[in-house]
Amino acid sequence: MDSHTPLLSIVIPAYNEAAPDRLPSSLKQITAFVASQPYAIEVIIVNNNSTDDTLKIAESAASEFDYISVITEKRQGKGIAVKSGMGVARGEYLFICDADLSMPIEEVVKFLPPNAESYDVAIASREAKGAKRIGEPEMRHIMGRVFNFIVKVLAVRGLNDTQCGFKCFKREVAEKIFPLQTINGWAFDVELLFIAQKFGYKIIEVPITWYYKPQSKIKPMGDSYKMVMETLKVRRNWREGVYSEKTQA
Repeated sequence: MDSHTPLLSIVIPAYNEAAPDRLPSSLKQITAFVASQPYAIEVIIVNNNSTDDTLKIAESAASEFDYISVITEKRQGKGIAVKSGMGVARGEYLFICDADLSMPIEEVVKFLPPNAESYDVAIASREAKGAKRIGEPEMRHIMGRVFNFIVKVLAVRGLNDTQCGFKCFKREVAEKIFPLQTINGWAFDVELLFIAQKFGYKIIEVPITWYYKPQSKIKPMGDSYKMVMETLKVRRNWREGVYSEKTQA
């Protein structure tokens, strides 16, 4: 890692996150966190066709802090927004971060050396031993567990929480698997983890403290159906050779 390469890139997909307790609050926490760390960090906010003041808030932060940058992704979907941000990230560790910071930003250190080293992909887990869920409605939790069971059966084996929005990729791994991502919607996580497993990468689950945020963009019924359909697409893509490394050229 040269002196100009950040250790950590934080990629934040953002769609209509202008509410005071969303992106503005999260940026205050993130900038305080960055100021307290001894290593270089970059923050990339990906504006995904927001119709509120998300872009204005992001650009204001970028004008104040030189490690914050803003890009716009006009194709709609969290998956494609994340892919665009990862495509420009320069860090040794590339971290996907939900704009609502349902995981306190300080827990990012759990994903970095010396706390975690021997992995290719590290995913935040609300189910691993030591994790805490705070304020989540029981029905929301049940629906999440049902979807995780479906994911285990159809695609990603052995992982207990594929859908938590915080994930860290070593740079060389991200450069291999993100170009193969085809899903723009919510199940992009499943696709990336499926590809990582098929390529033999080591995936670990990191227990976190997670706070339920009632303003979540996910619509439990409609989006759950879409996510199942996208998971089935992952299986179909594998059978059709879509994830062959040869397709990256």
